[in-house]
Amino acid sequence: MGLPSQPVTLTAAQVEELNRKLSTMRHDINNHLSLIMAAVELARFKPQMAERMMATLIEQPPKITETISKFSADFEHALGITRH
Repeated sequence: MGLPSQPVTLTAAQVEELNRKLSTMRHDINNHLSLIMAAVELARFKPQMAERMMATLIEQPPKITETISKFSADFEHALGITRH
């Protein structure tokens, strides 16, 4: 990973934007986790729904990974971090 060799300065607007993106990431991940919990609870109390809930369970981890990757890319870009 290529880190900046000099101090990085962010404007207040850039910090605000990163904070907004961080907030969005937390919100999105919490939503995905809530769907996982709801699907598990429904499958536990209504076993006949388990197969239908499996799709919801399977869809969430890639969505979480995508959300984290997007924020990571924005964060790295803002701080001048490069990947080798």
